[in-house]
Amino acid sequence: MQSEISQDIAQCAQTVRTGDPDRFLSAMTASGETRDALMVLYAFNVEVSRAPWVTAEPMIAEMRLQWWFDAIEEIFEGGAVRRHQVVTPLAELVRRTGLRRDWLHGIVGARQWDIYKEPHADGDALDGYLSATGGGLMGLAVASCGGDGDAAYEYGAGCAVARLLLAVPALEQAARYPLVDGTTTGIKTLAEAGLARAEAARRMMGKPSKGARAALRADWVARGILKQAVRDPALVAAGGLGMSDAGKKLRLIWMSALGRY
Repeated sequence: MQSEISQDIAQCAQTVRTGDPDRFLSAMTASGETRDALMVLYAFNVEVSRAPWVTAEPMIAEMRLQWWFDAIEEIFEGGAVRRHQVVTPLAELVRRTGLRRDWLHGIVGARQWDIYKEPHADGDALDGYLSATGGGLMGLAVASCGGDGDAAYEYGAGCAVARLLLAVPALEQAARYPLVDGTTTGIKTLAEAGLARAEAARRMMGKPSKGARAALRADWVARGILKQAVRDPALVAAGGLGMSDAGKKLRLIWMSALGRY
């Protein structure tokens, strides 16, 4: 069984490497069980987040997400759990660390928005999406390392604004319109709110453990991106936010060496 779990984790790592290379790099700054846990959670996120995009048929996409809802229920009901390269190690991780069912459910449920082309109804709906996706994943990641999952949830939700702003050009190209207010004023306000939420969460966390810092490092460029968007919100539509790949890697190496996030 342990051999199977090890093979599954290796496959999870490969899924993350190809599907979410930034989180893969950040997870590689961790070691041992911490790195394994992060790879499993990030692979779960990759599989769920891609489900709405692999088909043009909304009903099929809904069925794919329902498959994950059902898998999560199996994990928490304590009976037999379906054999799957992500579900199997995820079940083991939940058993070992007591991860929250509602955060796992929230990640799946939020992705239902990605299936359709209707914009978010209002700011509260957008905030709920960012909290469930970015907040839920960060909360789970830090909790799996023994850290403060609640504070990490808030940190991830704030940083999720940066990921959203980076994705705006591609989402709009795909006829998805994630911003409730796409004006420069609206973007600046959203970025300021995300940055304030992330900074407040950092104060709540105090001095996280080494493992928790590795999990928090998944959003190592987010605060810089949010500051960019506050200074020049027009960069969002132009696709001008962010750093070069080389710059990101150098910053990650520097932060890892100093134990920062």
